[in-house]
Amino acid sequence: MAYVTSSPFKSLYRQTLPMLVGLFAIMGSQFIDSVFIAQLGPQPLAALGFSVPIYQLIVGIQVGVGIAATACISIAIGERRDSYAKYLSAIVLGLGGLVVSLLIFLLWFYQQGIFSALGAKQNVISLLPSFWAPWLLSCWLGAFLYFGYSICRAFGQTLIPGKVMILTSVINVVLDPVFIFTFKMGLAGAAWATCIAFFIGLVVIFKSIFKQGYMALPKNSRVIRAGTSAIAKFTAPALLSQFIPPISAFFVTIIVASYGILAVGVWGMVSRIEYVLIVLVLAVTMALPPMIGKLKGEQSYTEILKLIKTAIFSIVAFQLALAILMMIFVSPITSLLSGEEEVKSLLMQYFFLIPISYAGLGVCMISVSACNAIGVPSAALHASLLRLFVCYLPLVWLGSEMYGLMGLFIGASLGNIFSGVVGWKMFIGQYNKLTAPDVACFTSNQTN
Repeated sequence: MAYVTSSPFKSLYRQTLPMLVGLFAIMGSQFIDSVFIAQLGPQPLAALGFSVPIYQLIVGIQVGVGIAATACISIAIGERRDSYAKYLSAIVLGLGGLVVSLLIFLLWFYQQGIFSALGAKQNVISLLPSFWAPWLLSCWLGAFLYFGYSICRAFGQTLIPGKVMILTSVINVVLDPVFIFTFKMGLAGAAWATCIAFFIGLVVIFKSIFKQGYMALPKNSRVIRAGTSAIAKFTAPALLSQFIPPISAFFVTIIVASYGILAVGVWGMVSRIEYVLIVLVLAVTMALPPMIGKLKGEQSYTEILKLIKTAIFSIVAFQLALAILMMIFVSPITSLLSGEEEVKSLLMQYFFLIPISYAGLGVCMISVSACNAIGVPSAALHASLLRLFVCYLPLVWLGSEMYGLMGLFIGASLGNIFSGVVGWKMFIGQYNKLTAPDVACFTSNQTN
């Protein structure tokens, strides 16, 4: 469990690399999935685009529960309460499973109303009967898989989740063309392929969790109440914070839908490309919380700041370099993604305008993750709200009103950059509050 060393960069690299490889495999499989679906025609691609905000809602909940899991468990480990940490794993799995199952049921029950509210036409809604059930099942299985990842990461184990991510991605890519084209299941085939891949991943990850002894049933109701209370303290604001991306995606999708089915399809593709381009950010935000939580349990606050600064410097440098590469190779990339000139034109605007802003988005995401990990999830929520209602949505709307889809891209880019400034200021303010008592105590002792 010694996953924080004297070198912040080495610690970050060791914990992030397995998650980076695993996430890259997932994003790559999702991208290939989009390419297969795009071959089915504009309606299936649009259905995929309309599912993006709903998918982000489900992911937001599972990530919110995962944040609570890694924070509570890693802090308990830092305080050398290993048995309690194992009890928390079981409590997280039970609570998270209950919440996600309820959400999946509601999404199934109100499926047509949700798609109609997003602006989907009848030719897209007609695809729901065959597509929605397996797609929701894949989301349900994926949520439990993510809880397994969170438990492993909280105990400092990122290698196992990374391997399972690669395994499920490979299975998904192999099964996709079989179910979509060979079995002629179309859009539903892609969802069933994901279900099978996630089910196999669940078997592997939880077999490892029980083998490593990362989970144990609480011994009495007092432990359950204490664990539930601790997790709820983190989960409530973390969940609200995770609702921000799907809410944002919901409103942006409505704006994009006003430009037609083609624009929605491209926006759905762009949303998946975005996950690939910020894969390092996602990996770092998954690797950081257990490291920060353990350091907080040990009260090593100086090391926390060193770790965060190292992470931010690495992310900014990587994202800026990646954005420059995207600009240089924009023509062959867009040609690879689509043969239609109108789609290529929109994708070219995206690659020139938005990837450069992912450095700012990365700073915001790391700052929010750090606030959760140091035990101030309310600050993380405030930063996320400011990003949505002050930095992002107003500029996206204004840009769209002024310059159409290109203006929307410009607004999104500026919103990401401003959100980085807001996120960092929020984190550093909370860090100073956290360390102020120690500084005051130190000064007092020196005087005496």
